[in-house]
Amino acid sequence: MKINLNSYACQGHARCHALAPELFGLNDEDLAVLLIDGDIPAELEENARLAAQRCPECAIEIIEE
Repeated sequence: MKINLNSYACQGHARCHALAPELFGLNDEDLAVLLIDGDIPAELEENARLAAQRCPECAIEIIEE
C-alpha cells in the first residue's frame, strides 16, 4: 500500500496529521507533507486509510498494490 498526497489540493486542515502523525507532517505553511516514501508499514495502514477518509479536500489517495 502507498499514499499519494495531492499537495495542491491540501488546504491545511491538518486532520491527517492529527490522525496519523507518523505518516503526515506539516510544512511551514501548515500544509500536509508525507513523511514516508514508498510502501506504508502494515501497522500504519489503518491510520493511512482513516486519514484519507477524513480529508475534507480528498487530497489523500490510497494506492493498494
